[in-house]
Amino acid sequence: MLAEEEITPARPAGARGDSVRPGDQPASGSTTDLADVEAGRDVLQTATAPVRRRGAAALRAVYPPVLAVVLLLAVWQVVVWLEVQPIWNLPGPREVAEALARATASGTMWEALGTSLSRGVLGFLAAVAIGTPLGIIVARVRWVRVTFGPIITGLQVLPSVAWVPAAIIWFGLSDATVYFVVLMGAVPSVVNGLVAGVDQVPPLFRRVGRVLGAGPVALVKDVILPAALPGYLAGLKQGWAFSWRSLMAAEIIAVGGSIGFGLGALLQQGRELADMSIVFVAIILILVVGIVIELVFFAPIERTILRRRGLATDA
Repeated sequence: MLAEEEITPARPAGARGDSVRPGDQPASGSTTDLADVEAGRDVLQTATAPVRRRGAAALRAVYPPVLAVVLLLAVWQVVVWLEVQPIWNLPGPREVAEALARATASGTMWEALGTSLSRGVLGFLAAVAIGTPLGIIVARVRWVRVTFGPIITGLQVLPSVAWVPAAIIWFGLSDATVYFVVLMGAVPSVVNGLVAGVDQVPPLFRRVGRVLGAGPVALVKDVILPAALPGYLAGLKQGWAFSWRSLMAAEIIAVGGSIGFGLGALLQQGRELADMSIVFVAIILILVVGIVIELVFFAPIERTILRRRGLATDA
């Protein structure tokens, strides 16, 4: 009798009932063609999916703010139609847009915007340069923290406008008055933000740095500051907000002399002329600058830091 394997007809590899072992060659013909088609479709889907995801993400990011602006303009116009205030006290969006066009054509808007923006950026950079080493000292030296920590917190709570009269007496109507008020408003926020960030650094990081041979300077530069970066960034954001508010307070009160014409002066000019359209133009420009700085500068840095640390969410 012949053996069973001699009378059993051979079947091609991959047929039903057979198990394909590693190393077996796939059958030629339609199976190979179908695999090539599937692979090509996967490549096409992989190439177009990121583009579609980026487009959808951009739409989701732009749609809510645009909708909010449209709703605010609609509510504003409805309030104007209801005549809650006379038109000269509460101008509508069209009147404000016309005033903005006139200020743009005359160059007043660009002068005010450029003056205030340059002052705000320079004052904020000076506050960061002063507040960062002070924050490190307060966070690392215990007696300095116990002695001066409450004073720094009190300076942060103190309204910046309270410094304007003293600054005018000390420095006169000059740019030094404006920068002094900006520094007094922003430096405490930067210091407290850095101190809060250092407090959140796990003690294990410091011990590991010492074990690896890091000295006091290297420990701060290479271990503590990178670990405290999220809290430090929050302090920088708050410092910018305080510097921008302080700048507007100083520009509104300190007008004349050698002080340039900024957004605060434009706001004050609208009040003196009883021109509410100019007042609204100044308010909108001040708001737009704050939003643009947040979206263009701080938000991308914050997302990058959180993503690298695994703290970013999909929402």
